[in-house]
Amino acid sequence: MSAYYTDPDPAETSDWLESLDGVIRHEGAEKADYLLRELTDRARERGVSTSPGILTPYGNTIPPGDEQHMPDDSYTAMKVAAYVRWNAMAMVARANKGGKGLGGHIATYTSVSAMYEVGFNWFFRGPQAEFGADMIYFQGHSSPGIYARAFVEGRFDEEHLRNFRQEVGGHGLSSYPHPWLMPDFWQFPTVSMGLGPMAAIYQARFMKYMDSRELKKAGDRKVWVFMGDGESDEPESLGALSVAAREKLDNLIFVVNCNLQRLDGPVRGNGKIIQELEGRFRGAGWNVIKLLWGSEWDRILSRDKEGLLLKKFGSMVDGDFQTIRARGPEYLRELVFADDPKLAALVEDISDSELWQMTRGGHDPRKVYTALSAATRHQGQPTVILVKTIKGFGMGQAGESVMVAHNVKKMDLESLKAFRDRFHVPLADEQLGELPFIRPAEGSDEERFLRERREAMGGPVPWRETQHIPLTVPDLSVFKALLGSSKGRELSTTMAFVRLLGMLVKDKEIGKNIVPIIPDEARTFGMEGLFRQLGIYAPTGQLYEPQDSETISWYREDPQGQILEEGITEAGAISSWLAAATAHTNYGVPMIPFYAFYSMFGFQRIGDQLWAAGDSRARGFLMGATAGRTTLNGEGLQHQDGQALLMASVYPTCLAYDPTFSYEVAVLVQQGIERMFGKGEDLFYYITLLNENYEQPEMPEGVEEGIGRGMYLYRQGGEGELRVQLMGSGSILREVIAAADLLADDFGVQADIWSILGVNQLHRQGMEVEDWNRNHPEEEPRKSYVEQQLAGFAGPAVISTDYVQAYSEQLRRLIPNSLTILGTDGFGRSDSREVLRDFFKVDRRHIVVAALKALADQGAVERTKVSEAIRKYEINPDAPHPVTR
Repeated sequence: MSAYYTDPDPAETSDWLESLDGVIRHEGAEKADYLLRELTDRARERGVSTSPGILTPYGNTIPPGDEQHMPDDSYTAMKVAAYVRWNAMAMVARANKGGKGLGGHIATYTSVSAMYEVGFNWFFRGPQAEFGADMIYFQGHSSPGIYARAFVEGRFDEEHLRNFRQEVGGHGLSSYPHPWLMPDFWQFPTVSMGLGPMAAIYQARFMKYMDSRELKKAGDRKVWVFMGDGESDEPESLGALSVAAREKLDNLIFVVNCNLQRLDGPVRGNGKIIQELEGRFRGAGWNVIKLLWGSEWDRILSRDKEGLLLKKFGSMVDGDFQTIRARGPEYLRELVFADDPKLAALVEDISDSELWQMTRGGHDPRKVYTALSAATRHQGQPTVILVKTIKGFGMGQAGESVMVAHNVKKMDLESLKAFRDRFHVPLADEQLGELPFIRPAEGSDEERFLRERREAMGGPVPWRETQHIPLTVPDLSVFKALLGSSKGRELSTTMAFVRLLGMLVKDKEIGKNIVPIIPDEARTFGMEGLFRQLGIYAPTGQLYEPQDSETISWYREDPQGQILEEGITEAGAISSWLAAATAHTNYGVPMIPFYAFYSMFGFQRIGDQLWAAGDSRARGFLMGATAGRTTLNGEGLQHQDGQALLMASVYPTCLAYDPTFSYEVAVLVQQGIERMFGKGEDLFYYITLLNENYEQPEMPEGVEEGIGRGMYLYRQGGEGELRVQLMGSGSILREVIAAADLLADDFGVQADIWSILGVNQLHRQGMEVEDWNRNHPEEEPRKSYVEQQLAGFAGPAVISTDYVQAYSEQLRRLIPNSLTILGTDGFGRSDSREVLRDFFKVDRRHIVVAALKALADQGAVERTKVSEAIRKYEINPDAPHPVTR
């Protein structure tokens, strides 16, 4: 409104403003804020359309008079920072000398350095702190600075730095934060932008969950997130802000490095990203601290009694600020001060040199210290600090505030001199070209400062616990109810899983460690019975009487609830799962998460987060419910999953299974708990669940090993010369069993039936065997597990699953028999299961035809037998393949 409104009575306006100043002066800011809110509410009651009131002027939130003074050793800290800055730059530059071209980034860390250094020195708690190490999600592209800090502290040696991005031979440093590659250093993988912020929000929530359930006291432990303003383009970065505010996560601090540049150019060249982010965070209910201008600007701003300079800054766009820094002080004076005599008067006694030394807030350790101190003390809300910086700060013409700053890997000699002089790096001119790695001498003030500060903060960060804390694993006999026949009662494997989960949460040893996680499908999956038994975690408890309070499975919310019911957000639910799945390292309390979801909304929707889970060495269970292309028959193509298991095949630490029977589910879960939480293997399980009800058979004797390895003989055929090997999994294994009966009854062909519920594991084991054989040509060749199992089993093989053919194709080279593969390629459809399985040509009739055709190709039966089966089962021989429809 102010831009278009001409004030007819400035004296009246002045009276109002003076009154407000008086309230602030005599009764404080809190009373002033209260009055403003009351006035705004009254205006809206009277029909006045007021502005949202979520944006503040383009200046610092904390006024100079309220700043926290830095500790007395801040000068020594500044000298330490010079070592870190230099090593971070030198590491990247050296990695790109001699044609190695290993990449890396200099500009990001130079912009965020002051924030990290202040944090390392006075705010980031280490593992020996009372409540444990802070959890810090570092900005991925700033990793060279974190390595440089570790080197200066003595955690790394020069060989580590020389091997930046050279990991294969050992003693190297990963390109970005990767717990898999550096398991005792990095806590979280963060360079896949957007995932860190969302994961951190749910991590902070999980910290509260652990505290509420009295499993791990949170105390004053913090979760820190360092991200760039460009990362806010990713929807995941800001997608869960309301969760943090709603649950009052005052253990969470975001620090947004606003250098106004993406990878290729400005974030909002024609706009103002800081104001935009302030609106998003403040509107979501966060405490917002803006840190835009360094201490030198306080002198000028204090002269500006009319607020003209902040208004001028507010009228400029981000592209202006980037160009200013690239062009120099004359351009700054011209663009900001020249068009208004009052503005020009503010800086008339300040030289261009002095003007150019006025820093942005993110490069002023004094301002940074104040902001971090305020954030750590704030209660009742999460806090975001929006820090204005310069990308490539200190890199001179080589990279300061230029469009290509992100891609600068080297520094010329003049830029090195400017960098050295800017940060007072203790190197002579003749040393610069060699890009030496440097650190303070033992016994120096800097070395003593580093040692004393990290001791005071509880040890080094980043830091990751690698000690395995084993849990007492239940014996398989605990699940005996699921191992036997259901004796005529029909139930799905989803129902079997719910029963299994009920058994686990009652276990005296590990019941408290179970974390059931559901996006918003508990009633769909039949899990609502757990609501009353375990309660749904809600920090405020239940402030209402639920509509279904008189039913058995009423919706019970509880501060000590065990279930995480996340709403309709797979991205949020998997973030909670990841927090629980890494609790063994982040809390020292192993938790066993079971996240149940529509399988279609798993790997293809949250695949990047699952990749981060593998990198994080996560341990837990993913339960892909309503799995397969033809089981969720009425929902159509957007719900019918025929590809998740193939997608899972590329995740190195994911063990994926497609069980058909309840005993298979029980064996897999028991083995998974043993491997992950008994032996401490860094794996996670993906187990499909079916919504189809049928009688569950008794577990055949001695199949436990085969279930875990991915293949076992379910039923051996009778005596006879005509023989085939029929294989399947999940919903289609029952079609395979029916096909075996048809072959025997109608055509006199005997079939051995194989459950191949773990194709991905069989494929990987086959690769290991092939690799060994290839590299040991003079030794007796080894055989894959598939070859070992099929030894002595004659006849062609047919595989039929509810997944695309490429999934089963992984086994073709391992199966010595001739092989036909049936699958469900193409889009899904809504129809009955029987119609869908006929449509995709994976049902019992098509399996019989495939088996007879394979026998005919070998000359074992006449081809007329195949035609006879096609006619007998009323199969349309000219129906196109579903992949074309």
